[in-house]
Amino acid sequence: MANNLMRAVQYSKYGGGADDLKHVEVLIPSPKKDEVLIKLEAASINPIDWKIQEGVARPFLPRKFPHIPGTDVAGEIVQVGSGVQSFKVGDKVVAVLGNGGALAEYAVAKEGSTVPRPPEVSAPEGAALPIAGLAAHQSLTQLAGLKLDGTGPQVNVLVTAASGGVGQYAVQLAKLANAHVTATCGARNMDLVRSLGADEVLDYKTPDGVALRSPSGRKYDVIIHCAHNIPWSTFEANLTSKGKVVNTTPGICTVMSAAAKTIKCSKKQLIPLFTSPKKENLDFLVNLVKARKLKPIIDSKHPLSKAEVAWAKSIDGHATGKILVEP
Repeated sequence: MANNLMRAVQYSKYGGGADDLKHVEVLIPSPKKDEVLIKLEAASINPIDWKIQEGVARPFLPRKFPHIPGTDVAGEIVQVGSGVQSFKVGDKVVAVLGNGGALAEYAVAKEGSTVPRPPEVSAPEGAALPIAGLAAHQSLTQLAGLKLDGTGPQVNVLVTAASGGVGQYAVQLAKLANAHVTATCGARNMDLVRSLGADEVLDYKTPDGVALRSPSGRKYDVIIHCAHNIPWSTFEANLTSKGKVVNTTPGICTVMSAAAKTIKCSKKQLIPLFTSPKKENLDFLVNLVKARKLKPIIDSKHPLSKAEVAWAKSIDGHATGKILVEP
């Protein structure tokens, strides 16, 4: 392989799923003035990655074809742009890529979307954090108003699909906020979710799980909704008078429903989450992992040569934690 080429995985049109991913050799990207070039050690797949392939953001994303997907990476900086001030060659980092590029051997990231990765945080742990961890953080702090230092009032929180990528972080961060946490997941993952700190765990297939009914009879101040196909009426029956549902996987129906509830001036709120990656929040999460106050759960690791297997596993929707790809 020539020195200026790298292995990567890309797709050239909307649709096609894992079968449409192609293994290619392409030029190693060059960092612009405010960018760093990272030799990747690990990347993680998020549902939004394959949803973009399906056309959920068409025609805005991808910006062009062919497209190397993925945004969440960890690795080592091998080149810095002329304007980069806070990093140098050899630094270990975690980054969120602005326009994909994670399923490759190298990727460029904005300095403003990159944070240091201390030795206590492994590359897989770092790559498992960004979008899922930031979604949980933003849901609980910005949208639900919880204080992660535990100084706020104790609230009752429900996390659906608590063993998934976002749910695992939502449970752990809610406990840092001194919340009482009820969680739903599949029967095989109930012990895992308890180990993350959940006070009550429901098998989502049981009658109580379907009804989201707290075993201790609690109403929820906040529901972090990471699952699909739960009607508003089920949420409404379990919320306190001013309870909030933060939907971490909103579609157009969620947005329309949220707008309708706002128009009705309901005190119970449905809030769609649109994750806005912020450097300071990612740095906060990395340091929680360093302090062993947050544990990324990793479902599986796949070599870049088998990235399509990881892609298909994510589409299947039954991963426990995060799915990683390693060059």
